[in-house]
Amino acid sequence: MEGVAWFTHKYIMHGFLWAWHEDHHHPHKGFFEKNDYFAVVFAVFSIAFFALGSFVPGLEVLFWIGLGVLAYGIFYFIFHDVIVHRRVRIKFVARSRYMKRIMRAHYVHHKVHTKGGAEAFGFLYAPKKYEKKGSPGL
Repeated sequence: MEGVAWFTHKYIMHGFLWAWHEDHHHPHKGFFEKNDYFAVVFAVFSIAFFALGSFVPGLEVLFWIGLGVLAYGIFYFIFHDVIVHRRVRIKFVARSRYMKRIMRAHYVHHKVHTKGGAEAFGFLYAPKKYEKKGSPGL
């Protein structure tokens, strides 16, 4: 799923559907943003995969793909919307090197407010270059 997320983020969200993703890179008022359309689209895919995998003989594998899309969406919401962007107010302090690294990579990604020129399109993986030197973790 991480490869699909990276590709989708780089070539679709920062590509032909930038109009949906752009407000995510700028401060805005309100809880919802156009970027949330992607959650709706992926939910529709997940539901369709569940249905096809459950009811169409020979397509059972789609059930598991739908489950993967659902699980990834849950992780995305918790990590991206709750922990990184604080769209839901909770107290969270990143202590592990892994969490610090992926959060730092995401913040680097958001330094660019345009369609092009961004880096760090991943979600659950970030290269070691985003790890701060001397960061002990847990």
